[in-house]
Amino acid sequence: MFTNLLTQAQVVNNSFLKRYIKTFNWDQILSNLSKKIVMIIFITILFWVFKRVGLFFINRLFRKHQQKTSEEFSLRRISTLHTLSINTLNYGLVIFWIYSVLSMIGIPIGTLVTGAGIFSLAIGLGAQGFVSDIVSGFFILFEHQLNVGDYVKIGDIEGTVRAIGLRTTQINSVDGTLNYIPNRNITVISNFSRNNMIAIIQIKINPDTPIKKSLNVIEKVNQLHAANNSDIIGKPDVRGTVTLPDGSVAIQIYITTKNGAQWAIQRQYLGYYLEALTKNGIKLPKSPLVMPNTSNN
Repeated sequence: MFTNLLTQAQVVNNSFLKRYIKTFNWDQILSNLSKKIVMIIFITILFWVFKRVGLFFINRLFRKHQQKTSEEFSLRRISTLHTLSINTLNYGLVIFWIYSVLSMIGIPIGTLVTGAGIFSLAIGLGAQGFVSDIVSGFFILFEHQLNVGDYVKIGDIEGTVRAIGLRTTQINSVDGTLNYIPNRNITVISNFSRNNMIAIIQIKINPDTPIKKSLNVIEKVNQLHAANNSDIIGKPDVRGTVTLPDGSVAIQIYITTKNGAQWAIQRQYLGYYLEALTKNGIKLPKSPLVMPNTSNN
């Protein structure tokens, strides 16, 4: 008896389901679906055309400015604004594309966001972070803290600025790593590409090293090479002997350079000094070289 009742219930359910399915106008549904798919494809192609046209005019505009400018700082500034303009165009088109598609398929975006409860709260929190990124990025650009091509240190990340966007700043590390830093997390920026820099060179010496002779050798090296080097600003400053944290003694030299050239000058002049000291019979310790981090002038 139970089996008969179960069979009758299944028959009733199946017949109800068939009647319910028959109430749909499948031709109308397929027609509307086809129209919406075609419209979505059309809108997508239209926004793609807008993107290509926008990129064309943006690239053309900034290319003209680059051709008229020869100053390095101005070129970096133009590159920064160029990257930001492309970033803004992409974000704007994506947002309007999503809005257009959702509106086209009949989803009331305002009502959906307002009545979504937890979903709405999550969107609000995400939007809060997004707005914070934009505001932080605006002040970074407004105060000229960064430009594309600058060598900077942000927190523990050091490298060359590749791009500055609405949300993130991209930093290329020396080893090739591409770092994405949210703009709201940028608090302290050390920019090595704005001021003249100082290449600090320290050469360890023995306690019995003839100091005066060593200084004379170093001065001759500076006279021979520094005057003809366009990356060196002014005369190298031979500070004399200093005591290092490990208790050893070293001769310290400061060479003011153009920004970005300090590391090459540091390596190059270390070689000059060592070669000249060795040729003049001055014995140095087994580990004579100390190459500290450079600092702003």
